[in-house]
Amino acid sequence: MQWFDRVVEYLRNFSIYGTIMDLGDVLEILIIALLVYYVLVWMKATRAWTLLKGLIVIAVFLLLASIFKMTTILWIAQNVLGFAVTALVVILQPELRKALEELGKKNIIGSMISFDSGKKEEDTYSEKTINEIVKACVEMGKVRTGALIVIEKQVSLNDYERTGIDVDGLVTNQLLINIFEHNTPLHDGAVIVRGNRITSATCYLPLSDNLALSKDLGTRHRAGVGISEVTDSVTVIVSEETGKISVAYEGNLKRSLDGDALRSFLMKTLLKTVEENKPKRKWKGRNRAKNEEKTTE
Repeated sequence: MQWFDRVVEYLRNFSIYGTIMDLGDVLEILIIALLVYYVLVWMKATRAWTLLKGLIVIAVFLLLASIFKMTTILWIAQNVLGFAVTALVVILQPELRKALEELGKKNIIGSMISFDSGKKEEDTYSEKTINEIVKACVEMGKVRTGALIVIEKQVSLNDYERTGIDVDGLVTNQLLINIFEHNTPLHDGAVIVRGNRITSATCYLPLSDNLALSKDLGTRHRAGVGISEVTDSVTVIVSEETGKISVAYEGNLKRSLDGDALRSFLMKTLLKTVEENKPKRKWKGRNRAKNEEKTTE
């Protein structure tokens, strides 16, 4: 263990700008870096990520104000800062509560040594699931059965799931059609899809306040656009009045889609997300590829 003693001695004598750093300082830096990393990972899956980008814009603006000595703006910022912190805590109260709950349940050691950075395999989408959704929407459109299907991407929809009834069933066109059939217990409200499973039905969604939306759109379409404005989800809407299929994504509404257009949009949007979330480091895959190269040689 002589090498370990040398490393410890080096860290104890390591200095930056004349300041001596010991082993405790190095560990403190590593712990803080780890905490910042996990906070950013948590924020990316919540509404806090959007707020963080807004705060960065404000911080850059205040930096410019400081450089150009805009004293009035800096004075206003200093007096508003205390209220802003309180407002952020109130706005993020559901996310903070959920984060603390997950911290109590989480296996910290296991998550620290895990190499998987993407979603779980069951939380990704298959081509079969997309085809089942498209088939159900086309069939419901023919008989003018209204439907509202919210497909989760990166931002969690757990808060909206709690407003509905747990289903936890594999996505099939028969199940979707049965849920939205008239006069059934689950037909009113939205269905939330995560990966290849329907998690909840009869869920309540926020309505959009966008004044640019057409006046002939009903509550179902406004709810679909509303959830797409506050999350990155994809929402498929089937009109009960006309039987036409629409898709809401990133606050925009695409109307009057046929089955092929809907399938193409979902393939491009959802399967692209799956590719982006695949783990970038797969040690077994690398070793297997090396072995294959050796055998071919």
